Amino acid sequence: MKKENSKQSALEDGNIQPEYNFTKIAGGIKGKYYQAYRAGHTVKIHQEDGTTLVQHFKLEDGAVMLEPDIRKYFPDSETVNKALRCLIPLLPQKRGSAARNRV
Repeated sequence: MKKENSKQSALEDGNIQPEYNFTKIAGGIKGKYYQAYRAGHTVKIHQEDGTTLVQHFKLEDGAVMLEPDIRKYFPDSETVNKALRCLIPLLPQKRGSAARNRV
């Protein structure tokens, strides 16, 4: 299936509202803020009383970000961990112990 067909079907299915379809915006780059987001980000919430609440978010150590195509198969930590536990016996012993020593 062509990329445009899948985007068009998403629009038709109602999964993406037309006002959020940024495919035609010049300079739109997938993953442009990925590294900055992983490093941490600040959210400012402007309260009705005029105060501003500032919160800084950073991914916890060991946190993993899944790509959207993977996320539809693994919606939560439990399913990801279950799948990875099935793969561990398939890894060569040396590689598994070296990987554990690096962490």
